[in-house]
Amino acid sequence: MMPVVIADLSDRPIDVAEHLAAVEHPSAGAVASFIGRVRDHDPGADGEVVALDYTAHPDAIVALGAIAERFDGDGVRIAVSHRIGHLEVGGVALVACVSTAHRAEAFDVCRALVEAVKAELPVWKRQLERDGSHSWVGIA
Repeated sequence: MMPVVIADLSDRPIDVAEHLAAVEHPSAGAVASFIGRVRDHDPGADGEVVALDYTAHPDAIVALGAIAERFDGDGVRIAVSHRIGHLEVGGVALVACVSTAHRAEAFDVCRALVEAVKAELPVWKRQLERDGSHSWVGIA
C-alpha cells in the first residue's frame, strides 16, 4: 500500500473531496483532516487582510512529498496539497487528510503533518491589506 497518495502543489483550487476519497481504504477506521483557509487578519498585519499571494521554491513539490513520506506507518494513508498563487479571504490554502486504523493515530499524524508543512515547506506568502499595503510572511 502506498502511504502518500497525494502530495501536490498547484495554482488550481484544492479538491477536498478528492483528498478524502484518496485516503479511503478498508483498513481505515479513522480519517482526520485539516483545511487551512485564508483569514482576514494576521498578527503581523497592520490592518485587514484581503488576500494572500503564495510563492513557492521550484523544489517545493519535492519537499512536500518528502515531508509527507516521513509519516509513513502501518496502514497510514496521506493526501496533502498546498495552493500557490492568489487567494482571496476564505480560499483554501492547505488540505491534509490522513487515514489510519484508529482515531488517535489519525489525529496525531494529521496534526504533525500540518505542523511540518507549515514549518518546512519552502512556500512564502505576501499578505495584501485593505489599505493597499502588503507584507511578506515566511521569508527569513
